[in-house]
Order: sequence, then structure tokens, then C-alpha cells
Amino acid sequence: MQLDTRSSTVSPRSIVLIAMIAFAVVMRLANYFAPGALPWNFTPVEAIALFGGAYFASRAWALLVPLAAMLVSDLVLAGMLGSSYAGYIGGISFWTVYACIALSTVLGFGLRGKVGGARLLGYSLAGSVLFFVATNFGAWLASPFYPQTAAGLGAAYVAGIPFFQWTVLGTLAYAAILFGGFALLRRRMPALRAQTA
Repeated sequence: MQLDTRSSTVSPRSIVLIAMIAFAVVMRLANYFAPGALPWNFTPVEAIALFGGAYFASRAWALLVPLAAMLVSDLVLAGMLGSSYAGYIGGISFWTVYACIALSTVLGFGLRGKVGGARLLGYSLAGSVLFFVATNFGAWLASPFYPQTAAGLGAAYVAGIPFFQWTVLGTLAYAAILFGGFALLRRRMPALRAQTA
């Protein structure tokens, strides 16, 4: 967190980072604690990864925000759901998801200084496809339900299709909210323009 040493207040950038982490955690947990409130995989995490990559001056912060949101929500879920969820942490699927989030942030670096509707749509779709391909491959490797054959891999991808549509729609919706909302904030708060790439 960055403090303004002149007034000992939290900087606007830090407030945005904290708010994004809290928002991502709440929206991800909603799937578990308010069943039916949102479709599965309709979360802001991919959009936050792209947003961080596009706007935060520090690439380290850009990577930290979505990964911290995932970790905090995973720890809460492990604490609430017990061993049925805690066993996921540290497994192949866990690391595959975290790698996808990090790669989506790196993908967002390509949006720096070039954010526009068409580019944002393309990058959001690319991040969603990356997530689908990698996480279902990880599920195939980790799950005893899928034989380690081409047919088993195909079955893992087919099983992921119903979730893929919500990954795409969630990423697009939250990207529109984050990028559009931040564009409005930057017009009204010059401090945000100064602290972003």
C-alpha cells in the first residue's frame, strides 16, 4: 500500500486496489454463499487481471491484485467449506488457475496506452479462451474422473463448455464496468491519471 507522506493518508491508487480486491472476493464468494445469485464462473477476476495489466503503473501491483483476490477468497472458502475445498489448494487445478490469472495480467500489459472498445473485447475474449483451455487441461491432469487419453481430454473440455459461456460473459461485463468506470473516474480525479500507465 502506498501512503502519502505529506498527509499520512492512503493514496487514491491504493484505495482503488483495496476496493478491487474486496470486490473480487465478494463476487467470487457469492457463487458459494448465495447459490443462484450469479452463474458459476461469472466473476470479475479475469477482468481485474486485464485491468491491472493495462493501468497500474507497477507491474508487480498489477499481478498482485487479482492473485491476492483469488488467494483471499480461496482461504475463506477453505475455512468455510473445510477439507472438501482445502484439498484443492496447492493442487494442479489451483496452480493452473493462478497461472491463468497471472498470464491474463501479462496479456493486459498489451493494453497499456491502447485501451479501446475493440481491443478490450479482443483481449477479454483471449483471456477467457486461455482460462478455458488451461484450466480444463489442468482438470484433466488432476481429476480421476478423466482417463489420461485423448478421449479423456476431450471429455474434460466438453464438461467445461457450460462454464465457458459464463467466463466469457463475466469477463466482458466486469471489464466494461472496470474499464468504463475507471475512464470516468480518471476524468474527475487527476491523481488517478498520474498514477497509472
